[in-house]
Amino acid sequence: MAMVGAGSLASFLAPALAHVGYRITEIIAKPRRQSLKRAHRLARRVGTQAVTLRAAELDASVLWFAVPDREIRVAAAQMAERLRSSKVRFAFHSSGALGSKELNALRAAGVAVASVHPLMTFVPGARPSLAGVPFALEGDAAAVKMARRIVRDLGGESFLLPARHKAAYHAWATMTSPLLVAYLVTLEEAARGAGLTREDARRMSLPITRQTLENYARLGPGDSFSGPFVRGDAATVSKHLALLKRNPRTRAVYVALARAALAWLPARNRKELQRLLEEQLSSAGH
Repeated sequence: MAMVGAGSLASFLAPALAHVGYRITEIIAKPRRQSLKRAHRLARRVGTQAVTLRAAELDASVLWFAVPDREIRVAAAQMAERLRSSKVRFAFHSSGALGSKELNALRAAGVAVASVHPLMTFVPGARPSLAGVPFALEGDAAAVKMARRIVRDLGGESFLLPARHKAAYHAWATMTSPLLVAYLVTLEEAARGAGLTREDARRMSLPITRQTLENYARLGPGDSFSGPFVRGDAATVSKHLALLKRNPRTRAVYVALARAALAWLPARNRKELQRLLEEQLSSAGH
């Protein structure tokens, strides 16, 4: 298997694949200094070589593109020009938002292609487990079959995702981690109103956050929901909204989440709570 790219995703995938027995034949990178530096560092970890496309041997049956979305189509077209005498039979990319058609240049060259997206966050300094991680697959039948085997070897779980659903899937995926982090930062900002530092807020909120996630996983959303909305405590919610006027961004997040709670979760005194939230939206509009 050859890896195209040496960023955060490639730096996790290549060692994970090597660990379960796949031989990484080369790490293919752009001829820029920083790209090659990362590629050489990754290559040393998996016992292979770092090369540019011009020098790539393509002595692998699978090409896995782990490059930014905007670069996939161009990289595939450049790679297609080199495939005449190669062993490449399958090509994957790991964009959550884009379909396998981004690899059409390789498809036209006789390579079976697929999009293979792990629903996991990959950031420097973290080493997440792939055990049970869902991988969204879409593409040619032969490539999807190969991807299923590889995902199973990695300990993940695969499911088919039609190309027409990829944008909606990626919006959901973005909410599961990047925008969750944005929410957690908003929590830090809210805690500052109580005189806490961001560091204290982060440390002190972790126990209740972890327990909430555990409850959600075990009990489901309805039975995990607590606080003033479950009780229908409009007086307390009104105090929250009044205090949050001094921080409009935090208030906007509070109101948006409160409206979601009233729409989808068990709550008492809905009409009064809804009136309070609508008043906030009206005042924000002015």
